Amino acid sequence: MLKAGIFIDMENLVINGGWGMRLGVIRELVETQGTIILRANAYMAVDTNRERRDSEYREKSEKYRDRIRMAGFHIVEKEIKRYRNEDGTETVKANADLDMAVDALLQAENLDYIMIGSGDGDFLRLVRALQNKGKRVDALAFTNVSSELKREVDYYFPGSIVPGILSIPDNAKNQKFRGILQNAQDKGFGFLSTRTGFKVTDIGAGIFCHISSLRENGEPVSNERFLELSRRSAIIEFEKVNAPKGVQAENAVVYQSSS
Repeated sequence: MLKAGIFIDMENLVINGGWGMRLGVIRELVETQGTIILRANAYMAVDTNRERRDSEYREKSEKYRDRIRMAGFHIVEKEIKRYRNEDGTETVKANADLDMAVDALLQAENLDYIMIGSGDGDFLRLVRALQNKGKRVDALAFTNVSSELKREVDYYFPGSIVPGILSIPDNAKNQKFRGILQNAQDKGFGFLSTRTGFKVTDIGAGIFCHISSLRENGEPVSNERFLELSRRSAIIEFEKVNAPKGVQAENAVVYQSSS
């Protein structure tokens, strides 16, 4: 089995569509690639000064970190620093990119497979360096993902369609699914691809999606916008309906304008 390491930039994922993500699912995703996980690091910003002053905030932060540890991750803390600008405003910084990149390079000496949890294009050089060492490098992210990073990694997992990683609100009548809009045509239809499991090849067959069934921010979608959403590989939330010509999407909404 491949020896694997997971390196997750928690701040990047949480503020870019990953709020409430289930870290245990990320471990399961990595293990399904034929690996045994040796390292699983979660890089987090920690506001020590505020935690000293605010006991309620400290308690919530500690519980949050405890949940991450219980999911099997080692937490690497990055202290938040505040800087006073000339105009009197305050700038807050807690960038863990460098720590994560250095750890990944050093710890990769004993690893075969690396999962990067971030959509930040700053990790492009890290990905290339790891691949030059003969490592397989995959990435998982949600929104605001660098197109160059998507192309450079060995495989990119759009987090929003990974089964179980994010909760999908219950529907009283029909179960909801999420898929990527692809192959849109000028005639106002396209197809949705879903992820049916954690293997790279676990991709569901095209689900028919007609423009008349799609809404964005509660409004109908124009044909021009429909084609643009397809070019951007937008993520659509929908209900499956069995139709005479196959499975199609109904009550579809734009969940993310790009994957």
